[in-house]
Amino acid sequence: MKSRFRSLVDGFAATGSMICALHCALTPLLLAVIPSLGLSLWLGDGFERGFVVFVTVLGLFSLVWGYRRHRVFRALGMLLTGLAALWAGVLYAPLHESAVPHAVVMTLGGTLVGLAHLLNLRLNHWHVHDASCAH
Repeated sequence: MKSRFRSLVDGFAATGSMICALHCALTPLLLAVIPSLGLSLWLGDGFERGFVVFVTVLGLFSLVWGYRRHRVFRALGMLLTGLAALWAGVLYAPLHESAVPHAVVMTLGGTLVGLAHLLNLRLNHWHVHDASCAH
């Protein structure tokens, strides 16, 4: 049951991260279209910060849980690098206020977070219980 729940959480988190990366990549291209469609909420700072907080909490929960199982730092390191990029894109004003650099950093961060979840899924799936297990 725990393994199924872990896979579900990682799958959900990876999907969310990839949606985030897609959002960050497409937003600069759609700047002219979104206001005319009434979708400017998706461009708001509050939504972006909220989504980064959500991704951070879910990512840390999921990957720390996975790390405790497989004891491989690669996925957690990739997550932390991606989260650092996301938080820099949201909090560092010169980067946040420049459309193209902001989109690049946020897309890179979201992609790294998504790949970290996929790597964590793979590491958990290939985990073999033996004498070296810490659980």
